[in-house]
Amino acid sequence: MKIEQGISNYEKMKNNMADVFLQYDQEEMIRKFGLTQDKNYLYICCLNRQYRISRLNGQVSWSEDAFQTEGEADYNEAMTLYDVLCCSKENCHLACEWVNVGSLSAVQGGTLAKGSDFFQDAGKYFDGKKDALALACERLKGRKVEKGDVAYELDLFPFLPVVLRFWESDEEFPASLQILVDRNILDYMHYETLMFAISHMLNRLRDEINKVLP
Repeated sequence: MKIEQGISNYEKMKNNMADVFLQYDQEEMIRKFGLTQDKNYLYICCLNRQYRISRLNGQVSWSEDAFQTEGEADYNEAMTLYDVLCCSKENCHLACEWVNVGSLSAVQGGTLAKGSDFFQDAGKYFDGKKDALALACERLKGRKVEKGDVAYELDLFPFLPVVLRFWESDEEFPASLQILVDRNILDYMHYETLMFAISHMLNRLRDEINKVLP
C-alpha cells in the first residue's frame, strides 16, 4: 500500500467516496431504505451496529452506545454503506431465494468463488472455535438456521440478510465456510462491494470471538 503524506490509498478512496455521497439524493435514500434521519445525519444499522453518515461531509462513523462515543468506519464498512445507499438499483428487492455467494453468475472465478483462498483462510481461523463462533453470531443478533456445525442468518442490513454456515474439520475434510446470499444481492451492491461486506462481517465475528477467547 502506498503512503503519501501519511494517508493510505484506501483512506483516499474512502474520502473520495464521502464526496461522491454528497452528490446523491439523500431524501431518496431515506425513502428507499426507511432510514432514520435528522438535519445532520442519516442513520443505518449494519450487523447490529449503528452507523451514521454526515449529511454535511459524508463521513461515516459507528457507535454501540447511541453515539455517546463513536468510532470512524473503516474502509470495508464505509464503502459498503456508500455503495448500497448511492448505487443500489431503484427497485431493489429480495428474491427470497438463497444462493451460494460463489455461484453468482456475475462473479464466477472471482475472489468469492467456491474453494477460493478467501473462504479457506476464514475456515481455518474458525476451526476449533465453533462455540465461540456461535456466540459471536448470537451477539450480532443472528438467527439459528439448519445445517452446519454453526449456521446463522445475520442481518447485513435490516433489509438484506445473509447466511453463514460453518463445518469444523475432521479426519477427512478441512474446515469449511459457506456464505449464502439472496439471489438479488447484486441489485443492492456491486460485486467488489460484496467482497468488502463479507470481509467486514467476518472481521466483526473475529472481534466478537476475541472478546470471549483467552
